[in-house]
Amino acid sequence: MTDDSSTPTNASNSSSDSRSGEEMIAYVRESYDLLRNEIGKVIVGQDEVIDQILMAVFSRGHAMLVGVPGLAKTLVISTIAKSMDLGFSRIQFTPDLMPSDITGTEVIEEDKSTGQRSLRFVPGPIFSSVILADEINRTPPKTQAALLEAMQERQVTAGGTRHALPDPFFVLATQNPLEQEGTYPLPEAQLDRFMFQILVRYPTESEELEVIKRSATKGETSVEAVVDADRIREVQKIIKHTPVPEHVCRYALRLVRSTRANEEGSVPDMIRDYVSWGAGPRASEALVHAAKAHAMLVGDGLVTVETIRAVAHPVLRHRVVLNFNAQADRVTPETVIDSLLESVPMDGMDAQSRDAIRSVVE
Repeated sequence: MTDDSSTPTNASNSSSDSRSGEEMIAYVRESYDLLRNEIGKVIVGQDEVIDQILMAVFSRGHAMLVGVPGLAKTLVISTIAKSMDLGFSRIQFTPDLMPSDITGTEVIEEDKSTGQRSLRFVPGPIFSSVILADEINRTPPKTQAALLEAMQERQVTAGGTRHALPDPFFVLATQNPLEQEGTYPLPEAQLDRFMFQILVRYPTESEELEVIKRSATKGETSVEAVVDADRIREVQKIIKHTPVPEHVCRYALRLVRSTRANEEGSVPDMIRDYVSWGAGPRASEALVHAAKAHAMLVGDGLVTVETIRAVAHPVLRHRVVLNFNAQADRVTPETVIDSLLESVPMDGMDAQSRDAIRSVVE
C-alpha cells in the first residue's frame, strides 16, 4: 500500500526499465490478451472465472475454485497452466494422501564405496511453478495443511532444511461443495492463504450448447505456451509497483474491519447478527493487490474504490465465517458482502476525486 495518489505512470520509478506507465499497462494487457485467446480455444464462457484466476496469478496469489462436479474446474486450471511455459504438477487429493506425498520425503542412501548412509531429500510434486490441487477438500486437514508453508513462505522445510520453491509459484485448487459426501472443511488458516475463492457456476444455455457442439464435432485442441516465466515475473512486478491512493487503502481497510462483529464503531447489523468470525489483515492486503491487478488487466490502470468493490466478493467470501443463525435464516457470505458494500461509506468516490487521479496521467 502507498499514500501516493498517482497512477501507474509513477510505477516506472520502481521498474527495472524506463517504460512509461502507458507502455506498462499495454504490456500487461498484451500478456492478458495472449492468455485469454489461448485459453478460449478450449474453454467456453467462464469469463469471470478466468479473469479472477489471472488476477491472482499476476498478483502472486493463490486461488480456489468452488463448484459442483462437471463444471470444468480442473480443465480451466490445466488449460491456463498449459498456456504458460512453466512447470506444472497436478495433485489429486484423496483420503489416503499423506503430507509427504505432496512436499517430498527424506530417503536413506548408502554409499557403496564407503558403506556410509545418509539422508537425501526427494522433492514432491509441490516443487513446480503451477500446482493444481484437485478436490483439495477430499483429504483430511492434516494433509491439507501440508500446503500452508508452501503457500505462505514459498518454501518447504524437511529435516530442518529449507527448500525453496520455484518462482513464480502459485496454487490453484478446486473444491467441491461441503454438502457433498466425503468432503472435509479446510482449516480457516489455510483458507486465508488463498487470495480468491472463485465460484464456478453453471454455463448459460448457449455456452452449454457450444460445449456439446465442440465435443461432438471437433478433435482435441492443443494449447500453446504463450507466456514464459520471465514475462509473468515482469507483469507481477509492474502490478506490485502500481500506486494506490490512500483513500482507496482506507476504504479497503474499512470494508474488512466492518466484517468483525466485535469491532468498535459502526458495524452493520447483519454482521453482528450472522458473522461469528470476520476477515483478518490478509484480507485488506488481498483487496488492494487484487484491485491493482483488476485495474491493470481489465481497466485503465487507475486503482479506485470501484476496483476494490469489484474484487470484494472473491476476496472476502471465504474469510467471513457465518454462525448458526445465518444457516437457519439461509444467509450466505454473498448476502453479507452485498450488505457491506451497501453500508460502508465510499469516501473518495465523487467525480472530483477520480478527475484528480486522471489529471496526473494527462
